[in-house]
Amino acid sequence: MPHIDLPEGVPGIRGPMLFRPETAEPLNHLANVLLRGDNTLTRGERELIAARVSRLNDCKYCCDSHSTFAAHQLDGGMETVDCVVDDPDSAPVSPKMKALLVIAGQVQQGGKAVTTEAVEAARAEGATDTEIHDTVLIAATFCMFNRYVDGLATWTPEDRAEHWERGKVIVEHGYGNALK
Repeated sequence: MPHIDLPEGVPGIRGPMLFRPETAEPLNHLANVLLRGDNTLTRGERELIAARVSRLNDCKYCCDSHSTFAAHQLDGGMETVDCVVDDPDSAPVSPKMKALLVIAGQVQQGGKAVTTEAVEAARAEGATDTEIHDTVLIAATFCMFNRYVDGLATWTPEDRAEHWERGKVIVEHGYGNALK
């Protein structure tokens, strides 16, 4: 049961966004820039970062939804995503992605937890300063989104398959359509 009077039957972050659409607009814009904008990291890779941080934060809604969004955009689909979310070290992703996921996990612990060694390891695997920057910002943003969703005790579907069709809309049209 949500802590405030959110629209009934509207899952996760969509409920609070419908409750306060004036705050939804800048949050959706940020999500679009970070997860869909021009970048050397693919959209699927950026969604993986969001899903992994959400798993570390134990935010079921965000982990399930962003895992689904990543699966729509990555070779290997949900099998690859599940490997990354559960154990990035053994996942079938590039060494650069694994190094960036280490940084994302450190951000999830706290900004000061990010080590010079982790940044240098990412650089050694070919990560650019922009990719490191964006990894940190995606991880920090998803810590906020996770706390927004769970702090209001929003409703979360039990079956992550319920995100599959919505994932198609997000992948095709972006986060500005997340409330439709």
